[in-house]
Amino acid sequence: MLYTLEGTLTLKGDRFAVVDVGGVGFRVNLHGQALGKLPRAGTRVKFFTNLHVREDALELYGFPTEEELNLFEMLISVSGVGPKSALSVLDVAERKEIEAAIKENRPDLLTRASGVGRKTAERIILELKGKVSARGASATVGRMETDAGLVEALTGMGYGREEARDALAKVGAGEKDLSGRLKEALRILSGRRKDAI
Repeated sequence: MLYTLEGTLTLKGDRFAVVDVGGVGFRVNLHGQALGKLPRAGTRVKFFTNLHVREDALELYGFPTEEELNLFEMLISVSGVGPKSALSVLDVAERKEIEAAIKENRPDLLTRASGVGRKTAERIILELKGKVSARGASATVGRMETDAGLVEALTGMGYGREEARDALAKVGAGEKDLSGRLKEALRILSGRRKDAI
């Protein structure tokens, strides 16, 4: 029904944004990573959307890329996975990493999502393994495992979870050593804090 939505960002809330399109404000539910990357209010934004129809509500879910929308729609096609659980899965890591975890049969990486238990994670893998294409999935999963521990270390130092994930995503792929990745992420994060002062 609604495939894309483009307009002016007027509000960033907790897990949602409001987009003004011709004087009508659309509430768009977003996962944390997408919300963290939004520009300031007053800027034009575009989302690929999914309109979820329930008996008592119409809920609009938005994604910065068509690929994320496609993964979300695959996730909600799995029995027992609703839109909120699918958003939680998308919060765990970048789209390519989630697809790699599915391809590599790693339910433990999916259970990091709020509201997703072992059985649900296994069902996701069983139903979607043949539908996702993840090149270099094994290496990606290895990096995910390393980065999960580094995110915990960085949040323990006072950085936000999204901030830590974003910094680790910017660390060069050639930096595979654990301490090297941590040092580089800290350098990126401290540079941001200096820029903000």
